[in-house]
Amino acid sequence: MTPVTVIGLGSMGTALATAFVRAGHPTTVWNRTPAKAEPLVALGARQARTVEDAVTASPLIVTCLTTFDDTRTALGPAAAALRGRALVTLNSGSPAGARETAAWAAGLGARFLAGAVKNVPAAVGAPDTLLYYSGDQDVFAQFAATLRVLGGDTVHLGTQSDLAALYEMAVGAMLLPALAGFFQGAAAVQARGLEAGTMVRFAGKWLDMIKSLLPVYADEIDRGDYTDAASSVNLFLAGVAHDAELGAETGVDTAWLAPLHDLVARAAAAGHGEHSISALTEVLRQPAVTALPR
Repeated sequence: MTPVTVIGLGSMGTALATAFVRAGHPTTVWNRTPAKAEPLVALGARQARTVEDAVTASPLIVTCLTTFDDTRTALGPAAAALRGRALVTLNSGSPAGARETAAWAAGLGARFLAGAVKNVPAAVGAPDTLLYYSGDQDVFAQFAATLRVLGGDTVHLGTQSDLAALYEMAVGAMLLPALAGFFQGAAAVQARGLEAGTMVRFAGKWLDMIKSLLPVYADEIDRGDYTDAASSVNLFLAGVAHDAELGAETGVDTAWLAPLHDLVARAAAAGHGEHSISALTEVLRQPAVTALPR
């Protein structure tokens, strides 16, 4: 059982360390706030006194901090100890941040994988939980069985160190708009004296429908052919007025939709009115020019 060190014990980091401990891996943990390690020690983890102690304890170092900058800062005092070890980062950040961290790790003689957990902490360790990684192929091959403890759907995207961060941001872009839409709906339902919980089943079905459309839209985008429009840009454009009416009737602020409405209007103006809504991709390739403040 491969010894592993987990650095960063927020809710996700704690879930990662818990999964390793329960799978039988000798697990060392470290956090800036030592008290966060106490529940893990009770499970059988070893608490390192310093970050350098944590790094030297294992050949596999898994960090779960907020950003790539935070990761490099936290590991700074242990930089020399990283030589020859595998560093796996599971944090948010841009592709540029992943490339910078990969270069930093290489300069220290460490082998590097950037990764992302595509689920909530409670799902860590489940057979269908998705984690994807990019970077050193040999590191992934050597530690794949250990990393699979964190989720059964474990994928290596390629040797380019920034691919996991790219997909993390590309897929993650869907989260806030989807949640904001649900929150707007919840506020509108409550304005009628109903509970937000009454819409959960219907919202779930709606998300299932959206999921079923993703392969269709992806194919249209990859082919650049938007002419088979089951849902056209003009159809969405007509719905703009409905959003305004809902806001006026319920007193719910729908202003957050304005940039999305503008995107749809720009697509129609560009000649995509009768095309599939996936043609918005073409408009997104050419961002609107915004005048700089004087």
